[in-house]
Amino acid sequence: MSNIFIIIIVAVIVCSIIYTFLKNQKISKNGIEADAVVSRIETNENTDADGNVTTSEEYYVTYTNAEGKTVEAKLGNVPGFANVGTKMRIKYLPEKPKYVVKI
Repeated sequence: MSNIFIIIIVAVIVCSIIYTFLKNQKISKNGIEADAVVSRIETNENTDADGNVTTSEEYYVTYTNAEGKTVEAKLGNVPGFANVGTKMRIKYLPEKPKYVVKI
């Protein structure tokens, strides 16, 4: 039974990676460019079974879309070193404005 559970977990992880890759490719190919500013950074801590703590950061940007609306979205790729207030160029999908990648 545990082997089936492991296979299911691996399948979910692989599907998630493929989905993210395809979404980012679609944004890169069909997205609209815009200027954005890092609006916030969320730090997440995870503790594994051995008590080891790892941290990860999620970057959020604010930009104005083609309709003139202000949108806050989580970046779809790691921006490298950035602080709140850092300006950058992004691409977003008009039909899903919360899907953005740094260019």
